[in-house]
Amino acid sequence: MIPAQFDYVAPTSVEEALSALAAAGDEAKIMAGGQSLLPVLRMRLNAPELVIDLGRIDSLRGVRDDGDAIVIGALTTHSDVVTNDLVKQHALLLSKAAAEVADNQIRHRGTFGGSCAHADPAGDMGPAALALDAQFVIAGSGGTRTVGASDFFVDLFETAIGEDEILTEVRVPKHTDWGAHYEKFVRVAHQWPIVAIAAAVKTDGGTISEARIGLVNMGNTALRASATEQALVGQEATADGVRAACDQAAEGTNPPSDLNGDADYRRHLATVLTRRAVVAAAGG
Repeated sequence: MIPAQFDYVAPTSVEEALSALAAAGDEAKIMAGGQSLLPVLRMRLNAPELVIDLGRIDSLRGVRDDGDAIVIGALTTHSDVVTNDLVKQHALLLSKAAAEVADNQIRHRGTFGGSCAHADPAGDMGPAALALDAQFVIAGSGGTRTVGASDFFVDLFETAIGEDEILTEVRVPKHTDWGAHYEKFVRVAHQWPIVAIAAAVKTDGGTISEARIGLVNMGNTALRASATEQALVGQEATADGVRAACDQAAEGTNPPSDLNGDADYRRHLATVLTRRAVVAAAGG
């Protein structure tokens, strides 16, 4: 289908973008890489009067070191997240998850911030950011504010970003020397995961000292497997050693039922994938 007619602007600064957003109000849509918005427009699931393309705002791209955190610009592509040395050194889980986003074409156009702001519970990047306790920096007419990942993902396709605000960057606490793995289960290559697990693990002499687990497509939002995280501490980093802890991975979740599998199937799958992800992460 062809999208409904809309006006288009491409500001070159965050201030210009906020001004355009304020003028259009709820009749505007923000576009980062466009890989989520354009299909929605083509299917006419949304018909904004104005599309504000952030693609020319260079200040929203790139990764920098900021002491105890790395800062990733909202327009940084998935491809750059995969290859960036700072991300691989201090937030390896994000690199692993980004490498599994769709295909090369999507990874070179889609953005880390856009994916998180879209808040699809089946998206790859939100749960990885949640697992690493990322903080989202949001700009509005009144200045900037920072929202923790646990409060950022509000509901299905809904975040803490207000209608007059723009996500500008994501601060990720350094998880240096943590192992990481992203275990994604699909029926067809490059599709949305039926279930996926984002795992970051710190070990000491073969024993798990800390763990962070993000759950994909197990509820209306990105989720943490908190019970499993706590139960993993002190366990041997082997399949048998983590089995009991990983069996708790689906506690408190509300996965969907659809043609790819019902809720009970997803709950079982989550425990299996969590065990695989944790063992792989502990191995490097």
